[in-house]
Amino acid sequence: MTELSIKTRAERFLATLQHAQVLGLTVVAATPDSIVMRLPYQPQVIGDPDSGTLHGGSLTTLVDTASGTAVFSVLPGFELCPTLDLRLDYMQGAHSDCDLLAVARVVRVASQVVFTECRVYECEHTAEYSSASEPDGNLIAKCSATFVRIGAEMTPADFRARIELGEQA
Repeated sequence: MTELSIKTRAERFLATLQHAQVLGLTVVAATPDSIVMRLPYQPQVIGDPDSGTLHGGSLTTLVDTASGTAVFSVLPGFELCPTLDLRLDYMQGAHSDCDLLAVARVVRVASQVVFTECRVYECEHTAEYSSASEPDGNLIAKCSATFVRIGAEMTPADFRARIELGEQA
C-alpha cells in the first residue's frame, strides 16, 4: 500500500460522512497542517429566508467537519477523533449566493487531545481558489475546537479499508 497524500486522505474521509454528501462539502486544498473545505451555496442551507442568512447549523457543521478532517488527515495512521469541544464565534452573517470556505488548521497534537482553529470566509469566486492560505473574502466566523484521541486501534477495520482503498472497499 502506497502512502496516501493528505488531500486524498481528506477526500476519502469526507466521502464516508453522509452529512457532508448532503451538504455538498468538498476539499479544496490540503497541506500538512490545514484543510480548506467548501460549502456551496444552496437554498436548503438558508436559515432566514427574509435576509438570506445561512443557518447556524450549516455553518457549525462546516467548521466541525473541516476541523475534524484536518485532524484525521494529519495524524499518522488512521485515527478517528471525536469532537470534544467546539467554540464558534460569528463575525457577521453569510449572504446568499456565495460559497463558504473553511480553513481549518491543526494547532497542536498532544497525547490525548488535538487542538484546531478554523476560519470561515464568504467567497464569490471560490472556483479560482486552490491553496491552503487565507482566501480573499469576508470573514464570517472563527472556531476553536478540540478532538479527543481514541487511538488507531479503536478505528474500525472496515472504515480504515474505505480510506486506504477508496471506492473499492
